Amino acid sequence: MTATATASGFSPNPASSSHGRGRPCVITRRATFSASHRYWLPELSAEENQARFGPCSLAPGHGHNYTLVVAMAGPLDADGMVLNLSEVKHAIRAEVTAQLDFRYLNEAWPEFDLDRPEGKLPTTEALCQAIWTRLAPQLPLVGLRLHETDTLWVDLLAPGSAPTPMEAFLSIRTHFAAAHRLARPELSQGENETIYGKCARPHGHGHNYLLDVTVRGPIDARTGMVCDLAALQQLVDDLVVEPFDHTFLNKDVEHFASTVPTAENIALHIADLLSAPIAATGARLHKVRLQESPNNAAEVFAETPQLEMVPAALEALVAG
Repeated sequence: MTATATASGFSPNPASSSHGRGRPCVITRRATFSASHRYWLPELSAEENQARFGPCSLAPGHGHNYTLVVAMAGPLDADGMVLNLSEVKHAIRAEVTAQLDFRYLNEAWPEFDLDRPEGKLPTTEALCQAIWTRLAPQLPLVGLRLHETDTLWVDLLAPGSAPTPMEAFLSIRTHFAAAHRLARPELSQGENETIYGKCARPHGHGHNYLLDVTVRGPIDARTGMVCDLAALQQLVDDLVVEPFDHTFLNKDVEHFASTVPTAENIALHIADLLSAPIAATGARLHKVRLQESPNNAAEVFAETPQLEMVPAALEALVAG
């Protein structure tokens, strides 16, 4: 479990209250379960299901090892805790993992009964939403993160941190390899090395970049999706991975002929490339995160009004 103190309630004198009593904190708890599911809508033909959901439509379904991170918040009690950890573990086990572990999600919960008008597919987004409805009466939720795989996950935030918990932040991860040189053409080699160090060497150097793309939107009442996941992945492949992979960015990508390809500028350019096409899918590009190396990464928020919305819940989910 991790704990993160919120800035708004931080006191310069921890000894002023016994065991931190009354001071606000966000805590997280991680849980895992294994389950299978199938994407198949009875109102569509076999051909339509195949076209829409691809291999995910194949019977009898497929499985994942899910990881759930639960973020909770509140003031510390007299024992120095937001909540008793045993109670948190019991609530998550009783309401979620005991009901879902080694289950077929399409038949596990009423939300996924497609014979009901309100039934939806058990996508990552819809599953996270269903988990929220079960845990919210038990725990002071501020955020949930559900990983279906290492390259696909969803976040839900409490009201006030996001427009509504019915909206989800869906993230996909991919990668590409590329070389670059950090140098401004109007400067001398010596001046560039003063600014960029080894990165200014004339023949450049390479990285294996990790790219996270996060979109935001309402969860469709029937498909259970924020957007067409296959279409989103195809956009990222077509507009970023294919044009960037195994290139010398300064020479092979026109934008970087006149813009220094720092991690920040690459992330900004990716956000510019993806923003409008993703909007056409019905979702909104929320942010792009580009990891250049284990030690360096850049994040760009595509939604300007959201720049001030960096809630403690989301940060805790990342750390959790």
